[in-house]
Amino acid sequence: MTSVERLVVTLKLRKGTHERAAKLVAAGPPFEPADLGLARHAVYLGDDLVIFAFEGEDVEQRVRVVIDDPVRSASFTSWVPLLAGRPALAHEVYYWEANDEF
Repeated sequence: MTSVERLVVTLKLRKGTHERAAKLVAAGPPFEPADLGLARHAVYLGDDLVIFAFEGEDVEQRVRVVIDDPVRSASFTSWVPLLAGRPALAHEVYYWEANDEF
């Protein structure tokens, strides 16, 4: 049985950039999640925060493939003017899931 890992990247947004961030999220990722080998990918948008969640085997390595690719990572420059700080990485330290008996 393979182990699914989870990784989260958070971006703190500058004031007044929520609408622009929503448009970037709506455009979709600069990669095909299935081609990258991810099991799941989600984006959460708050008033001043964006959270990118990635799930899959060796998820950090798979995400780094995108970050280290000069072509795909070029699209991330669209986010730079929206940021109120550096992106932050968060690794899973707790996860709960109901078993099949429910």
